[in-house]
Amino acid sequence: MYDAGFKPIQIQTSDPEVKIIGRTGGGGPPLLLLHGNPLSHLSWHRIAPRLARDLTVVATDLRGYGDSSKPRGKEDHSNYSFRRMAQDQVEVMQHLGFKQFFVAGHDRGARTAFRMALDHPDKVLKAAFLDILPTHHVWTNVSMGWAINSYHWLFMAQPYDFPEQLLRGNEEYYIRRKLMKQGLGKGGFTEEEILEYIRVCTPANIHGVCEDYRAAATIDFEMDRADFEAGRKISCPVLVLWGGKSHTERHYNPREAWPRYCSSIVRMAALPCGHYPSEQAPDETYQELSAFFKG
Repeated sequence: MYDAGFKPIQIQTSDPEVKIIGRTGGGGPPLLLLHGNPLSHLSWHRIAPRLARDLTVVATDLRGYGDSSKPRGKEDHSNYSFRRMAQDQVEVMQHLGFKQFFVAGHDRGARTAFRMALDHPDKVLKAAFLDILPTHHVWTNVSMGWAINSYHWLFMAQPYDFPEQLLRGNEEYYIRRKLMKQGLGKGGFTEEEILEYIRVCTPANIHGVCEDYRAAATIDFEMDRADFEAGRKISCPVLVLWGGKSHTERHYNPREAWPRYCSSIVRMAALPCGHYPSEQAPDETYQELSAFFKG
């Protein structure tokens, strides 16, 4: 669905089990785009070509997602931590010749970008986070409403292989329900897009997603808590966007939470959408990202 100006990439990381798949196009300062769950780099196809008019855009699949590698999770889930996923993407950018770059992430990709900005402040020049609250804030401010709406955080974090067994054989139902429910209806997803996400929703993908959520509830939370208690904040310029109709808006106060984790927030804004800005409000999302990264 990307135009001919984007070429495919396949890059071996320092983890011998993992290759990262994606696309790159355009010219100018480099911008890395990271998707959420249950998506892939396809999520950015409405926006990436427009951003590529002024920027070199790199859109990738996280490990465990899309067509990137999906290794078996380790006992401590460390190979699906946001630190490891961030390291994958730093290596992708280094392979492409970019020692410093911008990054924008949505959902799980935003959590990866959050850890990347903390672990690699010398590499991340600017960061945009779409429709998340920091993982530490989510887990330390759980409400009944959030737990009911976002039950998948708790379900997918259950020990191997309970959630995998329940989801196996129900991949299409899982994808359609998640995209339609959280998207407040179909939310801008075309049937072609939904079918692509069903294609990549394999048993290995489901395991990778579950490991991602297990890591978020264990090793990721401990990293984030240590940083928070030590007073470490993201230092680069930050843009925070969220859906005005999403769970982020309904159950938390982004304007109050984010300054506790970032020292240089340039802008915070709600978009006219649910949880999927790139699909539900592509024009507004593009305008915000373009202004931030070009400014």
